[in-house]
Amino acid sequence: MAELKLPAFADAESFRAWRRSDPPQWLPIAIDIARSHGIETSAPHVFSTGTNLVVGFTDKLILKIFPPLLRAQFISERGSLMQLAGRLDLPIPEIVAEGMRDGWPYLVITRLAGTLGSEVWPQLPEVQKERVLRQIGETIAAVQRAPLGPLADIEPRWDAFIHAQMQGCRNRHTRLGLAPKFLAGLDDLLRDAATLIPMDAPPVILIGEYIPENFLLACRDDQWSLAGLFDFGDVRAGWRDYDLLGPSAFMAAGRPGRVRSLLEGFGYEKPDYTLKRRLMALMLLHQASDLKSHICIEGWQEQAKDLVDLQELIWAE
Repeated sequence: MAELKLPAFADAESFRAWRRSDPPQWLPIAIDIARSHGIETSAPHVFSTGTNLVVGFTDKLILKIFPPLLRAQFISERGSLMQLAGRLDLPIPEIVAEGMRDGWPYLVITRLAGTLGSEVWPQLPEVQKERVLRQIGETIAAVQRAPLGPLADIEPRWDAFIHAQMQGCRNRHTRLGLAPKFLAGLDDLLRDAATLIPMDAPPVILIGEYIPENFLLACRDDQWSLAGLFDFGDVRAGWRDYDLLGPSAFMAAGRPGRVRSLLEGFGYEKPDYTLKRRLMALMLLHQASDLKSHICIEGWQEQAKDLVDLQELIWAE
């Protein structure tokens, strides 16, 4: 019987289609990798979401296999877990083993305890949402206090990344269907962004996606708290405010108490116009920016008449 091999893919889209449609083709390889490290493989669990091949073994370990075309994610994940190990109060996965199969790098990491944030967040009482957002702000600040180490070498560098995002900003948001009334203010915002977004300030670790799908919550004495953070495949180095965008868009929902909790946890007092303007610019320049899909405020497109209105709506006081 021929040995199963991981195939080569020309682009990310063909890989994604294969990953979604054919776990039976690659699961035996994942099991073989796990066995080579002495891992119990009797009840593997394939995670259908995410970017790479991810399988849970028992309730203790997870295997992540990265296609060669997404090797940058392996480098970010591995470097982040090594750099942040022992530096946070919040649990993050630990690297148990690593290796390569058919040119595909992989990591075996510990599996964290807790409930996925996206499963719990919608049902939380408002006061607990504020509590969790304060903890997220504190966590972002703690991650950013860690030294960059080899993460400083991740490409593109911050200034090149932002300049490229600025050049493609109008086309991106036109293609994604942003309303003309918001597109009309884009040139003014990008002009402001050139001075509002520091390009040469000391960079910090940016996770890029502090969103409910990437953290775990746990309940104790009827109080929900942040219990774990995972998925470091999109880490880059750059200006600190960038990591406020995910929780601002997906979780704060323009509620003043939530906005205040997030920003105070991070270390900011009441947001002034300059901060809101910078955050609005960064939100439009984010690697995954798509305002229509990501701003979780009911009726925001009707409530705001332009981008200035929108920044006041998202970071309401």
